[in-house]
Amino acid sequence: MFTVAAAAVVVVSLAVLGYKRVKPPPPKICGSPNGPPITSPRIKLSDGRHLSYRERGVTKEIAKYKVILVHGFDSSKDIYLPLSQEVMEELGIYILTFDRAGYGESDPNPERSVKSEAFDIQELADQLQLGPKFYVIGVSIGTYSIWACLKYIPHRLAGVTLVVPVINFWWPSFPPKLANEAFRKQLRRDQVKLTIAHHFPPLVYWWMTQKLFPYSSIMQRHPILLNPRDLETIKQMSQVPNPDEHKIRQQGVQESLHRDMIVHFGTWEFDPMELKNPFPNNETSVYLWEGHEDKLVPFELQRYVAKKLPWIKYHEVPDGGHLMIHEKGLCEAIFRELLLGEEPFF
Repeated sequence: MFTVAAAAVVVVSLAVLGYKRVKPPPPKICGSPNGPPITSPRIKLSDGRHLSYRERGVTKEIAKYKVILVHGFDSSKDIYLPLSQEVMEELGIYILTFDRAGYGESDPNPERSVKSEAFDIQELADQLQLGPKFYVIGVSIGTYSIWACLKYIPHRLAGVTLVVPVINFWWPSFPPKLANEAFRKQLRRDQVKLTIAHHFPPLVYWWMTQKLFPYSSIMQRHPILLNPRDLETIKQMSQVPNPDEHKIRQQGVQESLHRDMIVHFGTWEFDPMELKNPFPNNETSVYLWEGHEDKLVPFELQRYVAKKLPWIKYHEVPDGGHLMIHEKGLCEAIFRELLLGEEPFF
């Protein structure tokens, strides 16, 4: 009897320990008694959540162009943009960036989905009175918000740019052979990470915090991810410190980084490659920028997306990497093409 009881205690103890490792801690909500302080302007959404935002460029009252820029993974409204104030004034640009749900000072959204991101953007634009139409730019994993805008609120869009959009290997329109070949080129740790995010999302917190195995090339800053051009960009970025960088994950990694992975690599409400051209009269243009040497996003899959959606104007920078939005020349070219229709040179 003692042996059976002891064994039962051991089993229960292991189960409790395992549960604690799998279950993430509750987020530290900004403005709550034990949470980080609120230091940035925020709006209150219709569901009670708050979104924190930042404005750049000229004032929206005099702006010719109003642009909402959506940050990527492990980033925030303070995303580094090498656009000088002089260029923004020359072009008459008002740029609005915001912390996506769970990042920085924006409240977490346990119900976050691809679809919810589009309506967060729409409500942000309406509360800040940007008018009936506005431009959107999405970067890296933040582009799932832009795909959602194309699906759910195309009537609000004056122009669209997707910069190095991260691919979901499980989009139904990908030929299995092509998707599998690209998937197998990922580092083993990333194959495991993406598989867990898609098939076993409750285990993402455990995988991303365990110390037994390599868990993520991007989080562990694996050198294979950066080509020479990206390395030079990082050097330039390091000369412009971001004093609020510590705020990116301050409410907890589960509601920022991990939920980003779960939403993006989960099952979407729609297949982007089945989208019909929302602008059949060419009243608005959609652009997609990819780097041929991007080590995070396989250019082969990006080319397939562009082929399936011929109404998107596709640019592939021959030696470009994943950080092109942070390069001065390319960043300016991306904005000039979106707003003025200028053909880029690279």
